[in-house]
Amino acid sequence: MTQDVLIEPRATARLQFHAGFTLEHAIGLVDYFANLGISHIYASPLTRARSGSLHGYDVVDPTMINPELGGEEALERLVQALRERQMGLILDIVPNHMAVSDANPWWHSVLEWGASSPYSDFFDINWHSSDPLLEGRILAPFLGRDYALTLSDGELELDFDALSGTFSVTYFDNRFPLTPPSYADILLSSHDHHLNELAVRFAALDGYRQAPDRAHELCAQLAQLCTSPANIELVHQALATFAPIAGQSGGRMHELLERQHYRLASWRTAADEINWRRFFDINELICLRVESHEVFEAAHAKIFELVERGLVDGLRIDHIDGLADPRGYCRKLRRRVEGLIGPSVRAARFPIYVEKILGSGEVLPAHWNVDGTTGYEFMNQVSLRQHDSRGAAALQRLWASETGRPADFLQEVYDARRFVLSNSLAADFETVAEGLMQLAREDLSTRDLTLNGIRRVLLELIANFTVYRTYAAACGRSEQDRKYFQRALLAASERLSPADEAILKVLDRWLGGENLKQVPPGSVRQLRQRVLRRFHQLTSPAAAKAVEDTAFYRYGVLLSRNDVGFDPEHFSAPLAEFHRNNVVRALDYPISLITTATHDHKRGEDTRARLAVISERAAWYVNQVRDWQQSAAPLRSVLADVSAPSPGDEMMLYQTLLASWPLELDSSDQDGLQVYCDRLLAWQKKALREAKLMSSWSAPDSSYETACREFLTALLLNPEHQVLRGQIAHAAASLAPAGALNSLAQCLIRLTAPGVPDLYQGTEFWDFSLVDPDNRRPVDYSARQSALNNNDSPERLLAVWHDGRIKQWLIATILDWRRKHPDIFRHGNYQPLETSGEHANNVCAFAREHANKAVIVVVPLLTAPLLRDQPTPMVPSEGWSNTRVILPPHMKERQLSNQLSGEAVQVREGRIAISEVLAQLPVGFISTFKP
Repeated sequence: MTQDVLIEPRATARLQFHAGFTLEHAIGLVDYFANLGISHIYASPLTRARSGSLHGYDVVDPTMINPELGGEEALERLVQALRERQMGLILDIVPNHMAVSDANPWWHSVLEWGASSPYSDFFDINWHSSDPLLEGRILAPFLGRDYALTLSDGELELDFDALSGTFSVTYFDNRFPLTPPSYADILLSSHDHHLNELAVRFAALDGYRQAPDRAHELCAQLAQLCTSPANIELVHQALATFAPIAGQSGGRMHELLERQHYRLASWRTAADEINWRRFFDINELICLRVESHEVFEAAHAKIFELVERGLVDGLRIDHIDGLADPRGYCRKLRRRVEGLIGPSVRAARFPIYVEKILGSGEVLPAHWNVDGTTGYEFMNQVSLRQHDSRGAAALQRLWASETGRPADFLQEVYDARRFVLSNSLAADFETVAEGLMQLAREDLSTRDLTLNGIRRVLLELIANFTVYRTYAAACGRSEQDRKYFQRALLAASERLSPADEAILKVLDRWLGGENLKQVPPGSVRQLRQRVLRRFHQLTSPAAAKAVEDTAFYRYGVLLSRNDVGFDPEHFSAPLAEFHRNNVVRALDYPISLITTATHDHKRGEDTRARLAVISERAAWYVNQVRDWQQSAAPLRSVLADVSAPSPGDEMMLYQTLLASWPLELDSSDQDGLQVYCDRLLAWQKKALREAKLMSSWSAPDSSYETACREFLTALLLNPEHQVLRGQIAHAAASLAPAGALNSLAQCLIRLTAPGVPDLYQGTEFWDFSLVDPDNRRPVDYSARQSALNNNDSPERLLAVWHDGRIKQWLIATILDWRRKHPDIFRHGNYQPLETSGEHANNVCAFAREHANKAVIVVVPLLTAPLLRDQPTPMVPSEGWSNTRVILPPHMKERQLSNQLSGEAVQVREGRIAISEVLAQLPVGFISTFKP
């Protein structure tokens, strides 16, 4: 299938593919998405992943489309269906890591042959360890308990595959191949002439240059011999001699395992001893050295084939900050892609997006030659504008006084960074520290630096980082990198003793402050480059694990500000800043993805929108919480003088209930409450363990978790607590209209602001989801298809707003406009519009204009006081009083039409009245030309 014209993205629909939602399912939804106004399906990774994967990021074979999803034939049919509707496909790819699985042929080869494997350099492995048990070997931390106990209890078993003639050691569902030279130990135990002869040949493979190819031949011979049942029986008898003997430690099994290229160990050893780079601290995911040309080509072979065949219209790069050289990778990818697509297609821009968490004030480097990010920063920018700064102080006081934890988010982040660097990322941290120590020994001026001193300073430096990473290269740091690194240096300096200042200055120089071209070529320069790379690749997981996976679960001032790409240190932001960000995006990244929900979000877009209303009703919320705390006293347990749940965990639970309480759930509906309770219990368990305060994944506190589970279960299901449950349900209902208005406002902004709006699966209806797996539940597309085909008026949909169809209608209406007038949104400028009148600060208005055609967007902000007890998410017309939008001079004489209500908009003295624009519907979308 070739492609003559590249389909430019107008609006994307993100879909999560797995065995329960395959490419075939997506084919059946193409017409629905086309009718909704979507231009591109934005697919989760489609290459072969671990069996049963629900997300696709645990790739085992990047050279093939996952058969569980339907394989390449299903992909071709999907693309054909998309082409028939003039739609495209954006594909998520994973260059940073793969799954460690026996189904991964590259990993299998490395386990089998160690450093001699043709894939040994594909992965980021340190083959030269100071630990003699790991010299030339890989740590395999996949045992559930200590190696000695696992061995003596016979949980490690030998297995023979007669069809392939190969041996492996199994541990429950895990399989580890034995290196073929060690087959000799097994075959010699058979005391059979033919098998013994083969054993000698296997033994001769040790150190043989063509060992893998020769081993394949020998395994085929063994398989041939074992077509005889008698020989299979002899092999099984030989395997039995490796079984553990009661009262004897080690034994033959241990001796055999010591000959392998891996060292089986408890999963707990990974944090301190891992000698290969993981994705964050996940032992099941190993990082690739995609900076190597050979690895780059091998890992992208299937993707490049799909691009060349015209099956893919854009790429999304997962976890760009994990790569050794993001800039080099992106530029190389751009060159390869443009070299693959045809000349006529090349005239259009092939979009490449990067998953990148931008810190406060950080901008995506222009020289990466990509088209933007996946939209986390936009999600944050909208959230900041929907929080009322006046509520921050009261909420911070409540949190600090009731929980005893910091009201300052940066303190939580600092503590969390130190924690993860000293625990789950300790081995990665030590790799960098030891590398710096090696550098110190290479120079007389630094040879007296100590390893402990380097550790102290390095820990403080990374703990005070405010971005995921910097990108220093041979020429040193960019201006942006210098700013963030200097900030970390100053903060670290304030915490370090004067004696460590000298070490800090040296680390500043070695970690990108000095131009590497000033260092003579040779081993020292190479060591500097290697240490700098590992430093960059350490600060990124340190940030993710400390902020997203720890501090976000410890800090509960207002959970709507705790999400991926957010910085809760900033509670809100002025409207001018929001406008500024949109102006910049329109100029620099006009087709960047912009989103308000993702497969990684902590809370759904409408969950956050409702919870943000608390910032407007802070005093009310404080009183509610204190009343509920008193009423809930009988539900709490006391464990060793510790309240269960803790005040912080209890307060986070109340916020979660307020934010996610289903709109139609009655507090006495036992069946509905049971379903809701099950969802919340999954969230609670994850929240407790991610916080790592009272429990954790590595050391679960069953007593505390049980007490918290019983608290939540009794609160939601026990008839004795119906009054308290009813109060919480009533409070959630009182927040719901303002929350829904926030939702519709952020929805319209996403659909019209500079960038390409991304719709996460199912969020065209209300999205009151929680963190995964809750945000990856099956979507009822039949209900959504039926709703889209319904011709109810928007006024009718607003009256029954609880069912979510009003949101879908808004999306379909605006995306239809984008389809008919793409240039306004693809090339149009962004003009902030001023407001006047009594509620001027409660309106956000802007225009998008191109070639004398323009649209004006009007959305309410911070409307809780204006709604009062209004049951519908719409401010009454009279509530806007004399509030106006001031038009630019060149628009004052134009005819305006409200495209949502279908009415003309009157311009008086160069202004339009909000009371008229929002008289029938809660948000406004106005054209300045007749379509």
